[in-house]
Amino acid sequence: MTRSRRSLLSAAGLVAFVLLWELALRSGLLPGSLVPLPSSIPQVFWYELADGIWLDVVRSSLSHYSVGLLLGSSLGIIVGMSAALLPRFNAAHAWLARLLRPIPPLAWIPFAIIWFGINPSAAAFIISIGVFWINYFASYSAVHSLDPGYEEVARAFGQQRFLAQLTKVNLPAAAPGILGGLRAGLGQGWMTVVAAELFGIPGIGQRMMEASSLLATDIVVVYMLTIAGLYALFDFLFMLIQRRLLRWQP
Repeated sequence: MTRSRRSLLSAAGLVAFVLLWELALRSGLLPGSLVPLPSSIPQVFWYELADGIWLDVVRSSLSHYSVGLLLGSSLGIIVGMSAALLPRFNAAHAWLARLLRPIPPLAWIPFAIIWFGINPSAAAFIISIGVFWINYFASYSAVHSLDPGYEEVARAFGQQRFLAQLTKVNLPAAAPGILGGLRAGLGQGWMTVVAAELFGIPGIGQRMMEASSLLATDIVVVYMLTIAGLYALFDFLFMLIQRRLLRWQP
C-alpha cells in the first residue's frame, strides 16, 4: 500500500469517527449533556482564543513542559550513558534505579508541593521525572548494545582516550536509540503535564478541571485536541531534526 493511500484511509477513518459521534448525539444514542457535539468544538475554540484564555493556558503549560523536558531528557541521557559505559557506576546505582523506576511521576506530587509549593517549578519537577526514565533506559540500551568492535576499530585508528571514543564512536553509533528515547519523552511529557497541573498550577490541566466542574465538556475536548495538536507539531519538528542528524544512515 502506498503512503498516499494509507494517509487517505487514515483521514477517512477519522472523518467517519467524527460523523458517527455527531450522528449518535443528534439521534439521542449518546447523552448531549455529557458529550459535546463535534460541530460545536470550532466555535468554543474560537471563544477561548478570542478571550485570550487559550493562549494564556498554552503558554503556561509550555513553560514548565519545556523546563521539565529539558531537565528530564538531559539527566536521563547522561545517567543512562554513564551506566552503560561505567560498570562500577552501573553496579552502584542498579538497585536504586529498580526501586525508583516503578514509582509513577504522579506519586511525587506531595513531595513536589512540599518542596516547591503550588507553582510551575513543581509541575516541571513532576514532568522531568516521567521524561527521565524513558531517556535513561533508551540511552542505556542504545550504548550498552553497541558492538564492541567499534571500540577496537577506534583504538586501531589511534582514538584510545575515553572522551575521543565517546564523541566519535559511542554517541554517533547510539544516536538512533537516544533520539528514539527523546521522541518518546515528548509524548510522555504531555501526558504528565496535564496531571501535574490538576492540583492548581495554571495551564491546560487546570483549565480542563475548571471546565469539567461546570460540565463544560466542549471546553474539555478543545484542550484535549490542543494537547494532541501540540504533540503532533513537536513530533513533526523533532522528526525533521532527527532526519537531519541521522542523514548519514542509509
